[in-house]
Amino acid sequence: MTERGRVGAKDRGFIGALEIGGTHVSAAVVSLDKRAIDPAGVQRYALAPDGTRDQLVRSIVAAARRLSRPEIARWGVATPGPFDYARGISLIRGVAKLEALYGVDLRAELSAAVGVKPTNVSFINDASAFLIGEWWAGKADGDGRSIGITLGTGLGSAFMSRGLIVESDPDVPPEGRLDLLPFRGAPAEQTLSSRGLRAAYGEDGPDVVEVARRARAGDARANEVLHRFGSDLGEFLARWVERFAPTCVVLGGSIARSWDLWSEEFRAACAPDMDQTWYGVAEHLDGAPLLGAAYHAARG
Repeated sequence: MTERGRVGAKDRGFIGALEIGGTHVSAAVVSLDKRAIDPAGVQRYALAPDGTRDQLVRSIVAAARRLSRPEIARWGVATPGPFDYARGISLIRGVAKLEALYGVDLRAELSAAVGVKPTNVSFINDASAFLIGEWWAGKADGDGRSIGITLGTGLGSAFMSRGLIVESDPDVPPEGRLDLLPFRGAPAEQTLSSRGLRAAYGEDGPDVVEVARRARAGDARANEVLHRFGSDLGEFLARWVERFAPTCVVLGGSIARSWDLWSEEFRAACAPDMDQTWYGVAEHLDGAPLLGAAYHAARG
């Protein structure tokens, strides 16, 4: 392997990877040698955000068990914050998703379920995993500075310089988290997320996939909402793009699938004069967080 994404010989082979989202858990086996997801692909399972502790744990554990096999000795797990990543304990509270997992020792639950040592189960922030996955095996610039933005039930962000996640620097927000910042007097996630987009559409509040479908079918309201979303996101990110000066801004999450419908508005509002910066959708839209979680597990 090149210096970008190098892993030691002892860490070659296969890693089990999970991504826990607000409404799903995704799972895949990652080949470190190939920097790729196993041909079986990404398996995605529904996760009830308001489920009980037992229901959520059972769903997460079941996704891992379906992949478990003897040659997989390490597991990487990408999860949203707040989360104690070193101990594998969820601290999510007050965000109307996955709250029943608060205080749950997911490392213990998963290691017991798949029969590996607890120390062989690693956790990482989902937005950081997304950007690492794209840096290791996708679009992000391996030698420069990149910003990763995930747009789904929440707003995720990560900043990277020469392969390292940057969380403490004058040119990035505290902890690298854009979701902690206000936008027009309210938390950014209220507007720059799927729930914000649905609220902006009004009426029956269709999901993001449906809003995009309607826009492509000529629905003026859907197009207006997506154009406004692109402009708002660009306006919000402009300050950080100017300060961090990335060579690449890579987008993921469910809303990124409609990038073609709002990219012009985003570019115009974000950085119209930064011709040296590449903006676009992740190469591995579904798999990047899993690739990043696997790489983190191998390196950890």
